[in-house]
Amino acid sequence: MSSSAPVKAYALLILTSLIWAGNSVAGKIGVGHVDPILLTTLRWWIAAIVIVTLSLKPLKRDWPVIKAHWPLLLGYGATGFALFNILLYSALTQTAAVNVMIEQAGIPLIIFLGNFILFRTRATVAQLIGFVLTVTGVVITATHGDIHRLLHLKLNAGDAMMLLAILVYGGYTVSLKWKPPLHWQSLLAIPCAGAALTCLPFLAWRYATHPFTAPDATGCGVVLYAAILVALVASATYIAGIELIGANRAGLFINLLPIFGVFLAVLILREPLRVFHVVALILVSAGIILSEWSRLRPARQAA
Repeated sequence: MSSSAPVKAYALLILTSLIWAGNSVAGKIGVGHVDPILLTTLRWWIAAIVIVTLSLKPLKRDWPVIKAHWPLLLGYGATGFALFNILLYSALTQTAAVNVMIEQAGIPLIIFLGNFILFRTRATVAQLIGFVLTVTGVVITATHGDIHRLLHLKLNAGDAMMLLAILVYGGYTVSLKWKPPLHWQSLLAIPCAGAALTCLPFLAWRYATHPFTAPDATGCGVVLYAAILVALVASATYIAGIELIGANRAGLFINLLPIFGVFLAVLILREPLRVFHVVALILVSAGIILSEWSRLRPARQAA
């Protein structure tokens, strides 16, 4: 790995978290303007059409590899792209946002466990301490600095869906270790197509049970943000970040989501900034820095 690879990975993963956090704010703005399952479906169909159109040359060049690995590639889209978002949006209709934020902090732990079980990749002591620090920051954010709120959380079907969602996304992240050697556009285009196809039966079920109308102007804006930035840009930067530093290290950056979400909400939704927000940001940042410093220090000493 080149000396600049970690810095590039950090930039990619921070950008990923920022875009994903913006997706949460966009989702709040879109409530009442676009159905959540319709939002998921439209974002992946738009993303698939755009990326496939722009990727005809690499797709043609990579076609033999794609044919040999198409179930895995479509599976990436069906799970990490479509199913995760369907479960996330559905969970938010039945449980509190505080629950969802706390539960999402479990994704790095699922990644640690999955990598150990499948590949015997051990998390370092510093990574585990970093994980605890980042989760503490997430909990402080989610509980508004009052940890006693955890005692009053009420779990329901939405929480069960969210726990399934983190298992799905953690599994997707770990399984990227098996991705075939493809151009990044091909690696994004085929899963996007898989996600678009996976959404169709869910959309049909949703319309049959909860008929919805077409999105209005605000809803269309949210769809475009989700399709271009979240579905295309963030998916590409997340995969690239994992390729550079591995899933265990990249997974910790997911805990920046609620922190970035808070600051975006302050800037865009005019929500108040509290002291506990700053404390949480410091803890999450310290956890990531500690984990990465422990990995880079041996390399520097060897050099």
